[in-house]
Amino acid sequence: MTGEQLLRSRGLRVTRPRLAVLTVLAEGGHMEVDEITRRVRNRLDSVSTQAVYDVLAALCRVGLARRVEPAGSPALYEARVGDNHHHVVCRGCGSIADVDCAVGQAPCLDPSDTHGFLVDEAEVTFWGLCPACQRTVDDDDGA
Repeated sequence: MTGEQLLRSRGLRVTRPRLAVLTVLAEGGHMEVDEITRRVRNRLDSVSTQAVYDVLAALCRVGLARRVEPAGSPALYEARVGDNHHHVVCRGCGSIADVDCAVGQAPCLDPSDTHGFLVDEAEVTFWGLCPACQRTVDDDDGA
């Protein structure tokens, strides 16, 4: 499905900023607004940071983007949506990677008490050290 078709299928008007942000997100990864804005500006003559925030909010609202907020880090945005995947975050450098749902169907975790909620998604963040930061720690221990 093209970007135009995706936007229309979710009831959003097709605009150049929306198409540019969708294209940037489709390139993959977890990006801060500043990075998304920089990449969008490479595609368009000009776009304000506020316009990018507004586009991201609209895309998240209709399920075409996802906002990820690791504790102590700025919000990140990604295009991978609807599959209830999780994330692993490095405590050293802040790098982030996707982790598929561990077992079973979404939400892959059964809470001990739903308090009457109908649970349809679980958000799990795993924390640790990425391979590069592990090497740095190992190098520091050997000094």
